[in-house]
Amino acid sequence: MLIKRADSNGRRSRAVVHNGTVYLAGQVADDRSVSVAGQTAQALAKVDDMLAQCGSDRTKILSSIIWLKSMDDYKAMNEVWDGWVDPDNAPARACVTGDMAYPDILVEIMVVAAA
Repeated sequence: MLIKRADSNGRRSRAVVHNGTVYLAGQVADDRSVSVAGQTAQALAKVDDMLAQCGSDRTKILSSIIWLKSMDDYKAMNEVWDGWVDPDNAPARACVTGDMAYPDILVEIMVVAAA
């Protein structure tokens, strides 16, 4: 049973690949001074990058969990998501609100994908 970990720091790994499945940690924007749309685009770019590093891509996403600081941002986040997700391979998805690790984080996205 081979387990591959990417970008580990002792507390967490940004990605873990096991048995042909890629598990990504929650991805957030680096520039958190922008709107939820901007933060969503940045987080999704990080998802793309991490999946590529693990030998996968967005067409292979099985499920996603999206945390929003406020459901008032649901429409703006979805506008970015809808332009990014492959409509022929849309994953199972949940979207909830939650307290974020830092007050300027508006969205966090976690995915599970096939390798």
